Amino acid sequence: MSTLKFRELLGLDNQDEPGLSRRSFFKHATALGATAVAGTVLAPTASALGFHQRDSSNAMPQPNNLMAGDKDILIAAEIAEALAVTTYSHIIHQSPFFKRIPDDDQGYIKAALQEEMSHYALEQSVTNENSPFDEFFYPKHMFRDAQTTLNTLVTLEDAFIAAYLVGVANFSSTALRVTAARIMGIESDHRTLARVIGPEVTAKDGGPIEFITGAQGVKESVDPPNNNGYERTLCWTNISQAVDALTPFVDEEAAESAGFDTSKKYKFHPFTPTLPNPLGEFFSFTGCE
Repeated sequence: MSTLKFRELLGLDNQDEPGLSRRSFFKHATALGATAVAGTVLAPTASALGFHQRDSSNAMPQPNNLMAGDKDILIAAEIAEALAVTTYSHIIHQSPFFKRIPDDDQGYIKAALQEEMSHYALEQSVTNENSPFDEFFYPKHMFRDAQTTLNTLVTLEDAFIAAYLVGVANFSSTALRVTAARIMGIESDHRTLARVIGPEVTAKDGGPIEFITGAQGVKESVDPPNNNGYERTLCWTNISQAVDALTPFVDEEAAESAGFDTSKKYKFHPFTPTLPNPLGEFFSFTGCE
């Protein structure tokens, strides 16, 4: 599929419109990917994750009460979280450098995998729709090369932070805005911890890595790893900008244009997550039991 047709199909052909058109990414991407993902991407249920609904103020938003714009953002977030799960999973199982970094750094990657899957499961439980994409392209040398992998990981976390800030600004309800902020905070943790790993990469794997390039295309020193006074918005105000950033990961022509490796797709495999600490569980849309 050509990138132009892809963008037209997903409703991104007119970026001057306020928000996505009726031919939105989310509606048509679902149709595009339905055959590929039907019966294969099954997220854990809300009850399996321990989500509580004790009163109306804590009740989960439901598919039948979502505004169109809310659903657009949530489906984009599902794609991002499916991509995140796929990324962390393949770092654990395929990256040679992973086994040679310290145990606490390995623990961060393993915990991040569980957290990203929990985010996906929550969003899927609200939309009642799976991610329309369950296979992803990556830059050349991804997973095999530590520098490429950490650059990509930080770039993705930068994008996830900015995308959830779009949700904070544009979701129609307090419940969804607070939830977007809560998830964004975790993505910020992931960005910082990915930068912590750089100097721990062994010489055998090209380390120590002292500079990592994120979404803004600038080589940034990993000292200090928490180098933001405020989260970076990337100047995104519409979820369509996040969709544009994700396009090379899901569309072959866009991937090729971006210099990605189009010879292999990496599969998203959902699972029931176990979060590292019960105090950090979802609980409800207020964050309280």
